[in-house]
Amino acid sequence: MFSNVKSVSVGLALICFAVAMTSSASAVTAELARKCSALMTKAYPPRQPGNPAAGSAKGNGAAARTYYQKCLANNGKVDDNTGAQGNNVTPPANSPSAKPK
Repeated sequence: MFSNVKSVSVGLALICFAVAMTSSASAVTAELARKCSALMTKAYPPRQPGNPAAGSAKGNGAAARTYYQKCLANNGKVDDNTGAQGNNVTPPANSPSAKPK
């Protein structure tokens, strides 16, 4: 009975080890996270400095998150022209905000 439990434990340990070795998740360093955060803040400046609840002066939260994830995926190398272009959409002609005042 003891040898059966031991073999099951060894088998389970090997399976866990194999799963851990096959995952290809790379760790994000603190330096890279700080760099991408600074680039994101530059591309999507806050409306009121020091007040994150005020929102962004350019773009929206989803665009800023996408920019940050893209920065992390490219190891801190992002195209400077991609910032704040996600929210530059003109409203449709029948929209109340599109009517002249």
